[in-house]
Amino acid sequence: MEEKKKVHKTSIGGQALIEGVMMRGVDTCAMATRLPGGEIDVEMIPVKSSKDIPRIAKLPVVRGVVNFISSLRLGYKCLMKSAEKAGLDDEEEGEPGKFEQKLEQWFGDKLMRVVSGIGMVLGLVLAVVLFMYLPSLAVKGLEHLVPLGAFKAVVEGVIKIAVFVGYLAVVSRMGEIARVFEYHGAEHKTIACYEHGETLTPENVQKFTRFHPRCGTSFILIILVISILVFSFVTWSTLWVRILLKLALLPLVVGIGYELIKVCGRYDNPVTRAVSKPGLWLQRLTTREPDEEQIAVAIASLEAVLPKEGEDDRW
Repeated sequence: MEEKKKVHKTSIGGQALIEGVMMRGVDTCAMATRLPGGEIDVEMIPVKSSKDIPRIAKLPVVRGVVNFISSLRLGYKCLMKSAEKAGLDDEEEGEPGKFEQKLEQWFGDKLMRVVSGIGMVLGLVLAVVLFMYLPSLAVKGLEHLVPLGAFKAVVEGVIKIAVFVGYLAVVSRMGEIARVFEYHGAEHKTIACYEHGETLTPENVQKFTRFHPRCGTSFILIILVISILVFSFVTWSTLWVRILLKLALLPLVVGIGYELIKVCGRYDNPVTRAVSKPGLWLQRLTTREPDEEQIAVAIASLEAVLPKEGEDDRW
């Protein structure tokens, strides 16, 4: 019990990158990347200070939506940067085809930004299809075989969770993704070491668990579960109307999910442990045990955003 009292719950969070880790502090953000030559590159990323955020954006539920959108944008930006720093683009370089030459002629230096933007849009469309359209369509089809009644939203939610878990299980077996998941484990272990007040060394960090209650994996799972309840009030009369209404209610679901994971990250009791447990289990797919070199990268990123005053980052 005495050991638990010493744990410093931090608001610092991070994201695994390609050969690197991004850490977001109170008012700072840093990404550390292992360069092809072996050295660790640390870059500070400009972010808005908490003092510059409007008061309305700090309200419960609203802050969850704002933070989610901000995290997506920042995470994608750092992911693209890490790919460049790690030399991924150089490995794929070759003689450009006619189509690539035409694109470079049209967009010039903005080509990568355009391609990244298109990729993000396609990713969002795919997410809507996989987690909103197909589950609803599947339930509509099942109703012709089995009367589901009031359990339609539950069946739809179970299908969404199954799709999510299946997707993670498949991508976790891919070589490049598996390595990113190792950096994900390094990120969690490093934050846990800091929260327990131990010196940030690879040896100390390695002792801690790679599972953390404030992980993005847990957050998405919580959102999927909450959506079962919220979307149960949405009409089933017309499929496209249901999809549009679910999209309109998505910010509410995200906001509620943020508040719930915030509580789970702050308190340690039987209720919060029960809520966190499925997400922690799922992290067995999205995290892997890192080596000491990967942990060194995570440490470099975390040290760059640690607050001057120890209590400033209290969760």
